[in-house]
Amino acid sequence: MSYFRELPDILYQSNLSHKISSREYVRIKNIFRRVKLQDWIEDKVNFFSKYDILDTQRPDNVAEILYGAPDYDWVVILTSGITSIRDQWPLSNYDLYQYVENKYGLQEINAIHHYETIEVRDSKGRLILPAGQIVNQNFTIPPPYDASTASNFYVGVREESNLDYKTVSGDINPVIGVSNYEYETIKNEEKRRINVMKPAYLQIFLNEMRTIMNYGESSQYLDRKLIVTENSRLIGP
Repeated sequence: MSYFRELPDILYQSNLSHKISSREYVRIKNIFRRVKLQDWIEDKVNFFSKYDILDTQRPDNVAEILYGAPDYDWVVILTSGITSIRDQWPLSNYDLYQYVENKYGLQEINAIHHYETIEVRDSKGRLILPAGQIVNQNFTIPPPYDASTASNFYVGVREESNLDYKTVSGDINPVIGVSNYEYETIKNEEKRRINVMKPAYLQIFLNEMRTIMNYGESSQYLDRKLIVTENSRLIGP
């Protein structure tokens, strides 16, 4: 991950056991140096495009596709707003199954996690009840009245991609059970679509970031890529 090559350095008092002087320093990366997307970039719709992460794809795979080099994986992570790969990057299908099995146990993978509504429309296509509302198993709604039929009620219950109109004479129970595995799969799938920086802006982004990473002049300043910390082991006169 070439991100660490972009970080400036810092001279820090040595804590190594084999040091020969209290004046010794070690040169390390300043991991506390951070950059964030400028506000004007975050608001620029043209700066980003949507990307759907495929199964088993890692940030370095996405970087190679978009920017021609896997070393720009940190650009994918930073510009998409990801702060925790473990929690925000989608698992592969295999890893997802292992995760669900470990979390719920083999016997409970297909147990009901919760119940939610399915979409209901009347015979004119008007939305009566949206899908995805968490409810209890016995949740019902009265059927919508269709004045054109006088005595019958027609509802459309959308299941997957099909809209099936059915004659209903009593209350409707538009509820489906969502299993533990389905629930975790839905959450995992939501992570697949991310905003990524368009390749045309890569060099501009790198130049801006490198400028921000440079140190300004101060009492600790040695050069734009290096500062020195105070040595607490040295006692002044």
